[in-house]
Amino acid sequence: MADLVYNAFKRNLGSGLVDMDDDAFRIVLLGEGYTPDAGHAVLADVAGYEVADGNGYAAGGQALSGTAWTQDGATVRFAAADPQWTEASFSARYAVIHADKTVGGVVGPLVCCLDFTETKTVGEGTFTVRFNSSGIITLS
Repeated sequence: MADLVYNAFKRNLGSGLVDMDDDAFRIVLLGEGYTPDAGHAVLADVAGYEVADGNGYAAGGQALSGTAWTQDGATVRFAAADPQWTEASFSARYAVIHADKTVGGVVGPLVCCLDFTETKTVGEGTFTVRFNSSGIITLS
């Protein structure tokens, strides 16, 4: 599950700026220089810490596939397929998910941050972010 849900996401969700059913979402990988901050609101707030372009990683990360916003009783979950970068050689400490949209002058509204607890390195292999089976975000 997400280690940090950005404050702006909570506001954006309530105001309808982010539509969990219909919006596209992307995941970007960040290096160890990033310090998670609930006050970050848009992609530009974290972009300076993104993993270097090349070596199996493209700037801007990748689109999440299989996204689902589901409800089971009193619990609502946001889930997606585990993203992978193949033929990769890089290091990452965090993953940040953002809505892939611009609305009302807001570009790439942030959703949440995942902390790998330590820097993870891949050398000429596959880097996979494994989401929690109970969802990326769970509201209950």
